[in-house]
Amino acid sequence: MTDVMTVRPAGPSDASDICALLNAVDVIEIGRPETDLAAVEADLHHTGVDLATDSWLAFEGGRLVAYGLVWTDSGPGRIDGDHYVLPGHDRAALALLARMEARARTMAAGAPAGRLRLRLNAEPTLDLSLLTGRGYRSVRRYQVMTRSLSPAAALPPAADLPPAAHTSPAAGLPPAAPEGLVLRDCAGGEADRRRAHALVEETFAAHHGHVERTYEAWLDHLDAHALDWSLVWIASLPGHGDAGVLLTRDDRTSMAWVSHLGVRQELRGRGIGGHLLRHGFAAHAARGRDTVGLGVDVRNETGALKLYEAHGMRLHYAVDTWELALHPQG
Repeated sequence: MTDVMTVRPAGPSDASDICALLNAVDVIEIGRPETDLAAVEADLHHTGVDLATDSWLAFEGGRLVAYGLVWTDSGPGRIDGDHYVLPGHDRAALALLARMEARARTMAAGAPAGRLRLRLNAEPTLDLSLLTGRGYRSVRRYQVMTRSLSPAAALPPAADLPPAAHTSPAAGLPPAAPEGLVLRDCAGGEADRRRAHALVEETFAAHHGHVERTYEAWLDHLDAHALDWSLVWIASLPGHGDAGVLLTRDDRTSMAWVSHLGVRQELRGRGIGGHLLRHGFAAHAARGRDTVGLGVDVRNETGALKLYEAHGMRLHYAVDTWELALHPQG
């Protein structure tokens, strides 16, 4: 007999069960659990989410087997969603997809080109034929890359890197800077934090999927109350002013994380991005972290993927963005 399926909204008290589900999916997709409870709680408390209408939990036989969430903070008509399901539970997967799509159409009402976007592991637990059969298409691929910060993890040879770049950051020693380049962190106050925001907006403006946000909206998007601003740096160059920004985090259990690395367009190619990256490696190694990770668009035209590969970062897993055009009538 088929297990009875029930679907209900999520609530804050469900965070632990949702986290367990997501980690079960992680183990299947990437080989180990990498979801933190704090991240799930942040999603459930997102200011743009009404859990009563924007979240769903699917149970079969009393067991949580699928979770869905939608939100809109990416501009008119663009709805973002999370969808997680255990293998073999297609009925629950479809039930949540239908609800997410219906809610997304309501949220996108009036926009000229509404769309729902999901980011899924390139080899997900979800049967991808369920997506293609509903009109979704894959529009972009990202790589999650990692690098060991252990003493043995020296950078591989790379002709375009200065000699200092080949030194392992594991001892926590910052690398030598390009001539004249000065770094400052953003722990000192709001003025530098606003400057970091402005640099992110400028350097990421042409990136696929970038969403322009006000300073306040950016802070909310970052879950900034959990951010250590001493791990956010601005690079300045004499005669040019602020040249680049590096935003990293140390609030994940599995690894340190590079959230944003950007250099102003006219100053690229001077080693600023590589120096910021190596500085971040050294800072997190000094804090005792053994691994650092980041996400990168494989079609990024700034050469970010090559930069990360040249600095010893390697593929951890790939993520595809799937998009559904939200026609008003379905």
